[in-house]
Amino acid sequence: MRGVIFKSVASITCLASAATAVAEPTAEEWARILNLSGRQRMLTQKMSKEALFVTADVNAATLRQSLADTTKLFETTLTGLRDGDASLGLPATENKRIVKQLDKIQSLYLELKPIFDSVAEGAVLSQDQLAEIAAKNLPLLKETNKAVKMYERGAKKILSKEAGAAVVINLAGKQRMLTQKMTKEALLVQLNVTKEDNLLGLRETTSLFDRTLKGLLDGDQDLELPGTQDAAIRSQLDTVNGLWLGVSPMFESIIGGQSLSASELVTLSTENVTLLKEMNKGVKLFEQAAQ
Repeated sequence: MRGVIFKSVASITCLASAATAVAEPTAEEWARILNLSGRQRMLTQKMSKEALFVTADVNAATLRQSLADTTKLFETTLTGLRDGDASLGLPATENKRIVKQLDKIQSLYLELKPIFDSVAEGAVLSQDQLAEIAAKNLPLLKETNKAVKMYERGAKKILSKEAGAAVVINLAGKQRMLTQKMTKEALLVQLNVTKEDNLLGLRETTSLFDRTLKGLLDGDQDLELPGTQDAAIRSQLDTVNGLWLGVSPMFESIIGGQSLSASELVTLSTENVTLLKEMNKGVKLFEQAAQ
């Protein structure tokens, strides 16, 4: 079986009980934890999206390999968040409530992993598997988001209060997830899977992405975003906005009841990744500013 082999809850408990007290994560480590725990939210949606694109026969060979890489990254990061990973810059999580939450995430992920593995290895999704992904990817996302919020509460004690850095990194990181969630929702509508639910989700996701992008730039009191005057960050967010204006008409077409053509699906399969990558650059700039 591909991917890392997760440690059992029992062995983790034994290790935790035997461990001596460790220092509170530094500001640099907290920024890294928030970034990578937030990235996990995105990966839950990226895995689902990639499996759907393969089933729609869009860039299938490329996306099978990408799906294998995405699942491996999700697994490695989940283990690193819990047990520590020097290569990722992650200290072990000592908070027992967060460890319990990470174990819940692992359990939900393992329900979907066989489906993702089968697609990566050459299968396409059956109707039952499409329905299972549609039903189970959101609980996985929600529980992953709970872990991020738990980390955010700890990070607020250490990171810069002036810029609301913990909230900013969280919501900037959430934007990465939204790029993948909206693409997943568009594909589920295209494939006629829980169509009405995903149309509603697509409307909400695109609206939230647009609002948060504006808030990261110029502030949004309700979202607790102060805005930024950092020239490098503003320039990067302007790049993201330009890409967003290019891809959003495809989402608007689906919301309006139109299906995407084969060529539009190919365009969406590449442009959503470009949008994701440029948003990720913005998150890294916010992370550096918080340190």
